[in-house]
Amino acid sequence: MRTNISSSFAVITTTMIAVLCGCGQSPDVSDPGTPTHPASVTRKEKTPAPGNGILGNPDYVAFSYGGYRKPTRDDVPTIKQIKEDMKILSAMGVNLLRTYNTQQYQHAANLLAAIEELRNDDPEFEMCVMLGAWIDCKGAWTDAPNHDAEDVENNTTEIDAAVALANKYPRTVKMIAVGNEAMVHWATSYFVKPAVILKWVNHLQGLKASGKLPADVWVTSSDNFASWGGGDASYRNSDLESLIAAVDFVSLHTYPFHDTHYESAFWVAPSSESGLAAKEKAEAAIERAKAHAVSQYQNTVTYIKTLGLNKPIHIGETGWASIAASLYGATGSQAADEYKAKLFYDSMRTWTEEAGISCFFFEAFDEQWKDTNDPEGSENHFGLIDINGQAKYAIWQKVDAGVFNGLTRNGVSITKTFDGDETALIESILTVPDQSDLGNLALKTVNEQRTTGEPATESRYVILNQSMVPGASNDMTYPSAPLKLNVWEGTCGMEMSNDGVIRVTTGTGDWWGCGLEIQASGKGENLSTFESGTLHFEIKGDTKSHFTIGFQTGVYTAGTQTNNAVTFGPGKKRELSEEWKKCSIPMTELISGADLTDVTAVTFVRGDRQLDGKHIELKNLYYTQK
Repeated sequence: MRTNISSSFAVITTTMIAVLCGCGQSPDVSDPGTPTHPASVTRKEKTPAPGNGILGNPDYVAFSYGGYRKPTRDDVPTIKQIKEDMKILSAMGVNLLRTYNTQQYQHAANLLAAIEELRNDDPEFEMCVMLGAWIDCKGAWTDAPNHDAEDVENNTTEIDAAVALANKYPRTVKMIAVGNEAMVHWATSYFVKPAVILKWVNHLQGLKASGKLPADVWVTSSDNFASWGGGDASYRNSDLESLIAAVDFVSLHTYPFHDTHYESAFWVAPSSESGLAAKEKAEAAIERAKAHAVSQYQNTVTYIKTLGLNKPIHIGETGWASIAASLYGATGSQAADEYKAKLFYDSMRTWTEEAGISCFFFEAFDEQWKDTNDPEGSENHFGLIDINGQAKYAIWQKVDAGVFNGLTRNGVSITKTFDGDETALIESILTVPDQSDLGNLALKTVNEQRTTGEPATESRYVILNQSMVPGASNDMTYPSAPLKLNVWEGTCGMEMSNDGVIRVTTGTGDWWGCGLEIQASGKGENLSTFESGTLHFEIKGDTKSHFTIGFQTGVYTAGTQTNNAVTFGPGKKRELSEEWKKCSIPMTELISGADLTDVTAVTFVRGDRQLDGKHIELKNLYYTQK
């Protein structure tokens, strides 16, 4: 779900005719930053092939589209409702959409039928689609997903439906994406290995070669930048190389918005910005966020170059939420507001248009089903138009220009958020945090003589302990950087008292988790000398949940994270009591494929089952080499 707003968007004409002759080329990895727009465009002649008329062409403004109005996807938008949305998007100059499923819901079929009806009513109307086919592993969405195998029945049905729809609507379906974030390892409920995606890409390419699928349908997979080799080297293997060679283009996801929480080094304001107002801090931070996205794109370009491949790369998904609860809202990274969303959209549109890159912005309209448990959950608020049909700040100028005159959504005219009061909107900007804002959300006692990434050679690594004070006279060390108290996805509570006790309020949802995470520009602590050592702590609590305690290595958003832990709970080897109990856990019991040179969470706690919303308390945490 999980990985941006530009004034250049305003120059797109509201009477856009999206039919071009094939004369431009998508950018390739030999020169990703050079504009490669078509030298000339002849309109109204024929529907173009994607690679030489659509992808990389700034006249094709791309968005992800769901359009769900209700809190459940079982309530699929009707053809009438979708036609309403298509008219709104067309008025904005949007003419390229991306979908996610083909057969589990009627959404894709309704969308294509709606576009066909609109085209029949008005020959000048045009909307192209990148059709998504969902791919799952065997046992996806269960307690035991098998990532080494695929759900053959589901995946076959998805692909067959995509082929049928592409053949039925050849003027509209111009791309098929095999899977959505289907290879990235943090998609723990369903991810597959590249070999599965390669199998289905080759199948579609074979259908094209035999004339059973239109030859101008380009085939890709839409996935996180790390899945395409632009992040951790663990993703890079021969199957991925074959997949990159087999696709017609790479559809890459990048989400600096999410990284403001998970990899926040680029986001936190430097001391030179401490005196700036919230507006100016936001502008500086969004420039860093754009640079963060560009670096993920460029890292993927660099990797693919090493394979000797000349493959177009486009942004298959990116976006910025306007509202969020704990992780990205006022109590988190303070990233989510309409002003920053506009800045990011403008910045990404400008960069990608200048570089000749298509960019599918996520998303056109807010949807409620994505986080039904929390109306303020960020996933519900990535749209440029909210659930009530109000245009967010990103497109206020469209309202002013009258492009929505006579158009409605659910019978309501398109108006501005904040009642169009720009002063009120500016006052709503959340101030980008700096290091001093960490406050009680971090353990800031550090060993300034150590550099993160260098081995900790001392015999004791002290996280939090009132009786152990590392210094020049003993063989102990504090962490090399502050440790952030990080609650994952707002699933539980975590706080530290003045007497050095960490108190966790367990979650009650499907899962919960939290950790003490090193804050060092994406680097982990090097605890390789503790491989044969011991983790020590004292613990008590009243929860009856089963939960795990240990440490993490790697980065979640890069798909390299490992959890190294033991389980506590009723009937287990280790049980919790309401009295303090000392625990010493050998690292040999904890380590599970861990790279101890990259310990990113020196301690974490995660709910396992029987979740009850009660408490766990921890104190006196440290590691020893023996």
